[in-house]
Amino acid sequence: MRSTETEILPSACPLDCPDTCSLEVTVTDGRVEKLEGTRLNPLTADFICSKVRRFGRHLYGDERLRYPMVRRGPKGSGEFERIDWDSALDLIAENLRDTRDQHGGEAILPLCYGGSNGYLTQDTTDARLFRRLESSRLARTVCAAATSRAVAGLYGKMPGVAFEDYLHARLIVIWGANPSAAGIHLVPIIQQAQKNGAKLVVVDPRRTPLAKKADLHLAPHPGTDLPVALSLIRWLFESGAADLDFLAEHASGSDELQRRAAPWTFERAAETSGVAVTDLEALARLYSATDPAVIRCGWGPERNRNGGSAIAAILALPAVAGKFRRHGGGYTLSNSGAWRLNSAALAGVDEPTTRLVNMNHVGEMLLRGEPLIHHLFVYNANPLATLPEQEKVRAGLSREDLFTVVFDQVMTDTARYADVVLPATTFLEHHEMRRGYGTFALIEAQPVIAPVGESKPNYQVFSELCHRLELAREGDPESPQELVAGLLAQSERGDELRAALDDPGIAFPETGQTPVQFVDLFPGTADGKIHLVPEALDREAPQGLYTYQDDPGSAQAPLALISPSTSRTVSSTFGQLVRQQVAVEMNPIDATARGLSSGDKVRVFNTSGEVECKLRVSQDLQPGVAMMPKGLWSHNTLNGATPNALAPDTLTDLAGGACFNDARVEIEAL
Repeated sequence: MRSTETEILPSACPLDCPDTCSLEVTVTDGRVEKLEGTRLNPLTADFICSKVRRFGRHLYGDERLRYPMVRRGPKGSGEFERIDWDSALDLIAENLRDTRDQHGGEAILPLCYGGSNGYLTQDTTDARLFRRLESSRLARTVCAAATSRAVAGLYGKMPGVAFEDYLHARLIVIWGANPSAAGIHLVPIIQQAQKNGAKLVVVDPRRTPLAKKADLHLAPHPGTDLPVALSLIRWLFESGAADLDFLAEHASGSDELQRRAAPWTFERAAETSGVAVTDLEALARLYSATDPAVIRCGWGPERNRNGGSAIAAILALPAVAGKFRRHGGGYTLSNSGAWRLNSAALAGVDEPTTRLVNMNHVGEMLLRGEPLIHHLFVYNANPLATLPEQEKVRAGLSREDLFTVVFDQVMTDTARYADVVLPATTFLEHHEMRRGYGTFALIEAQPVIAPVGESKPNYQVFSELCHRLELAREGDPESPQELVAGLLAQSERGDELRAALDDPGIAFPETGQTPVQFVDLFPGTADGKIHLVPEALDREAPQGLYTYQDDPGSAQAPLALISPSTSRTVSSTFGQLVRQQVAVEMNPIDATARGLSSGDKVRVFNTSGEVECKLRVSQDLQPGVAMMPKGLWSHNTLNGATPNALAPDTLTDLAGGACFNDARVEIEAL
């Protein structure tokens, strides 16, 4: 009988989640058998989400890409023929060269998004290739664009309250986030804080799991977080609850912020948002009277036309109320600013001043861009499943004169339109380094298994293309060890970080695991102060910062469609594993008005497209709001379209971000 060899090896999760879990992986005879959490990252606390626990289904599933392929059937048919790596890379390099020579570098577009990647799988050797080709640049605006701009304007990307410090809070406000789906390690901390006597408030258009356990749930109509936040700011100033001493010492623009919030009485905010006056006043009084108080702000409030101003107003609240300078007080959004490591600096060339393509306009640019895109290189992304105006994206991908490369781990919806498909490794098969954006942790992980099939890591493939195109230069860091060394060299603590990553295997910022805002952390603005009405943002917003833009609904499309994360998908990653049909949800009042019941087949539509699916009637949604989760694939609906077919490619008031929650639809029986 053949003996078996079992090892338990360390790793770390790089997926799109704030937690950056430390993992141990059971490997038997070179095959992953089990993934579990460890306490190397204290936040992980020995448990991990079900998505990663079942990662083996993604790693070894039928949809896993195992070798390069070239298209042999019509675009979208998924008909491919196996080829070897040399032939695939030669074909891609030849097309890149021909496209640049015939149409210019801007006819090449790299399309990627970094949510589920570590430092090594994006903006290293890939940035080197496309910068030296002088390709079009991609503005990665599909998520966090407006939020990042707002935070940088107000606080200069100051990191926030560590999740572990929520135990010290007496009031926790979860605004536009759902830790039960993404960032699950915050949930038991909140539960323990509640046992310790803390109050919980949730601001979300639907009744999330935490909203059902909250002391107060505010459900604003999608796109109206701005007036809700401004009404709270107005009350703090008008009632004398604003911390004027803190504002005088640490902020600028408080008088102008007060002036702009002044029109937003509770009554006006209630009429606009659908939140009761009594609930607005209850939150204002509770927030004013309770210390420490922390706001966990998510990315939900940015996904509409008012997104940047909404985030700015929410994050202004702890400044106006003086909630900083104590453990468990202040705000948390992204803590990635704790690390000053820049992968793109390893490219060895500055970013060119070539055309910048907004990610939300990729569909339009594929159809009518000037110059027209002739080579599309997709990696770390599934644009057909994730970008707005899905039917424009589909039409663009169907162009016969477009050469498309998809470099991915599985056969995505986008990959079916590719001319060449390349198999990518997962984080268990390549070297990686990842920082948390909720936890204050940096972890380096070695591969625990050999690549499945012929899959290769990003840093290797893009290096090979650089060499084929004669764009490589002596001294370019190419190996993962060289890339990691280059990253750590950017820090004055590089040697210290290297030692910590070696033993015990995790590093923390100089400020430690639980720094305190305005004690250990300060604004990164030029003058070190909070800019409550920053001039640059005020100029950028179409009608000025904090100006509310009306709801885009109409009589023909009266329902606001939201597309939040779920416990199974926070993006389109793992969507191939969710095989069942997914329903659209709506409130019983809306369903009754349309003569609809749970289980009915319905058509969800607007002028951009339509989705055919089943209906689920739910009390978790307010009247006027419908919901389908994000991350769906074509097999999850009756007609192959997903909520992205209904999402507009209009942009947020700041940074050109996505307005998914501005989708307005009608629903009728099929």
